Amino acid sequence: MNPASAPGGTLTDNAEVAGIVQASSDMLPVHADILAQARQFAGPLLVNCQLPSGENELEHADGVANILAQMGGAASLQAVPYLVYAADHLSRPQEMIAQAFGEEYAQLALQATRLMRLQQSQRVQPGSSLGTQAEQIEAVRKMLLAFSRDLRVILLRLASRLQTLRHYAATKLPVPHALAYEALHVLAPLANRLGIWQIKWEMEDLAFRFLEPDTYRDVARLLDEKRIGREQRAEELRRIVRDGLGEQGIVANVQARPKHIYSIVKKMRGKGLDFEQIYDRMALRVIVPEVKDCYEALSWVHSHYDAIASEFDDYIAKPKANGYQSLHTVIRQQGPDGRQRPVEIQIRTQEMHDHAESGVAAHWAYKEAGAKGYSGHSANSAYDAKIAVLRQLLAWERDFAAGGDEAPSPEQPALLEDKIYVLTPEAAIVELPQGATPVDFAYSVHTSLGHRCRGAKVDGAMVPLNTPLRNGQTVSITAAKEGGPSRDWLNVEQGYLVSNRARAKVRAWFNALVLQDAIARGREAVEKLLQREGKTALKLDDLAGQLGFSDADALFEVVGKDEFSLRNIEAVLKPQAPQLSQDEFLLQKQAAKGDRKTHRPAPKGGVLVVGMGSLMTQLAKCCKPAPPDDIGGFVTRGKGVSVHRADCPNYRSMVRDNPERAIEVQWQGLEGGAAAYPVDILVQATDRAGLLRDISELFAREKMPVVGLHSDAGKEISHMMITVQVSDTHRLNKVLGELAVMEGVMSARRR
Repeated sequence: MNPASAPGGTLTDNAEVAGIVQASSDMLPVHADILAQARQFAGPLLVNCQLPSGENELEHADGVANILAQMGGAASLQAVPYLVYAADHLSRPQEMIAQAFGEEYAQLALQATRLMRLQQSQRVQPGSSLGTQAEQIEAVRKMLLAFSRDLRVILLRLASRLQTLRHYAATKLPVPHALAYEALHVLAPLANRLGIWQIKWEMEDLAFRFLEPDTYRDVARLLDEKRIGREQRAEELRRIVRDGLGEQGIVANVQARPKHIYSIVKKMRGKGLDFEQIYDRMALRVIVPEVKDCYEALSWVHSHYDAIASEFDDYIAKPKANGYQSLHTVIRQQGPDGRQRPVEIQIRTQEMHDHAESGVAAHWAYKEAGAKGYSGHSANSAYDAKIAVLRQLLAWERDFAAGGDEAPSPEQPALLEDKIYVLTPEAAIVELPQGATPVDFAYSVHTSLGHRCRGAKVDGAMVPLNTPLRNGQTVSITAAKEGGPSRDWLNVEQGYLVSNRARAKVRAWFNALVLQDAIARGREAVEKLLQREGKTALKLDDLAGQLGFSDADALFEVVGKDEFSLRNIEAVLKPQAPQLSQDEFLLQKQAAKGDRKTHRPAPKGGVLVVGMGSLMTQLAKCCKPAPPDDIGGFVTRGKGVSVHRADCPNYRSMVRDNPERAIEVQWQGLEGGAAAYPVDILVQATDRAGLLRDISELFAREKMPVVGLHSDAGKEISHMMITVQVSDTHRLNKVLGELAVMEGVMSARRR
């Protein structure tokens, strides 16, 4: 029997969906009697084989082809299910299918087969935790999104799953929990996004029936009539409303929509309602050309039926937050048994309807296609149909990213745009950035595998390591037993790495090599010094601890990088002069206060420690004092006297904690003004052209060399820290005054 001629009604009357399915079919080459040829080709291979569900493979392919036909798919698309299942029984499936039907059919069959196997590998068993189920759903969503660039693969999977659910319903065999769970939470929402409503409703009801059989039976019993009866009543009401509005001159597209069991349960649970509170167990959708027609249609309905006043909502005058617009009213309809049953009626324009059904993607035909359409194609072309579907899929992905039907935030990336999904040989899914290579894949699996990567196979064929990967490919890595990455991998032009994470791991490996070389050089230098000083028995970790390092390697690193002088080590190794105790130091300090004239003069332009003679001093970096600032000294441990400005917060804090270490200091030999002192200046200014040049010229004119500059540029305001050398701060104050009035400068002060 030709599946296309099998009995059964059309799955959908939606013209847009039918056009999309037809457009997908048109993407395949047309052969004479292609459906019969495909069935004849696959029949001998499938007739005696069974699927894991127990269904005969040929019967399953017949069912899938029949569903595709009811969706509006052409014979070329209906032929593909036979090739998909035949591929498993061919030694060289791509070559043999391509030879018989063409490369396009071969590629499509293998893509659909690959997606089917992936879904099977990701299913979890009954009793799994919610976390595991959520991971399963997320994995399947990623796979569907990865394959969704080819709509035909998605249509094949939807039809195949519906056929499988129909088989379980007919045979009453136990249904795998994971299969039904995936159908309800992933595939049915995807069918909804594509506008294939009947697949969505039938798949939801069947999957829910298998997952919660008791609840399903309870709701079915409450409905008190079979689905056929409900649909007949809905069709009768649809004709009455359509004809009545037509007599009033209102051209309306009236659609009957009996609510399905899962939809009723979902609404009861979502709103906490009892069954009797669900008024839209059966509903009509009235679609009219203009807004004024909406209210005229509402007037006719209310004049012919008893309306429930509390259930009227005007979402046209007051749209919902998501932009939804429609008139909602609930009427009472008398059934054949004389009972009054509530029926919801929704009245809206076509544009409102498309927005409600498809979200942001609904406006593609109205707002963007225009008279010439995309790139010169007409609005009814296969090109526009494909654009619409891709936008539907994108919106579906964003719904999941947002965790529901609410609109996603702008920050949420679209998986369709920047991600691909490839497989390990064990069929684990690996998410990679668009354009990723086998090297990116290796680093994503494990850092060690990435370092040792030497070759790669993609779908069983050897490829260069800089080959861009595509969705659904299986990648295996050939790795050396030891070794590291190539420096060529960091060369952007050669295209070995796309992932920032993988590139960082390669850099870290080479940085570790540099570090090891520095440690080796440092160790050699330190060990030679110890031999020269006759200190080979000294423990290296103890030596590092004396110098303030955590371990010997930390010491070797700075020595190997020439950041630490060996003279510092020599100073530790040589015997030190006995140091004064704290009490002896303070006694000497107090004695020195009585004879301030006994010191030797300090160098010109230096700092004199009063009463202590020529003692080592250093200017504090935190406040950078310069003459004639008021200054104070603080005796440090091992570094002499640190000289601070008297108003320095650090100095005040140290003196407060250790007052005995404070010491009097003063500037010495300032009359010549020969010495220069570094001073930090903080400048806040608007970002204007030439500002830095003007500031530099001012300091040059005043003979204050700029020795350091750090700028933090914001969107409107820049913050600069400029280090200049000055001989005294009197002249600096004059320059700061001139700087403060310069164009664009908001403030200028000394740090």
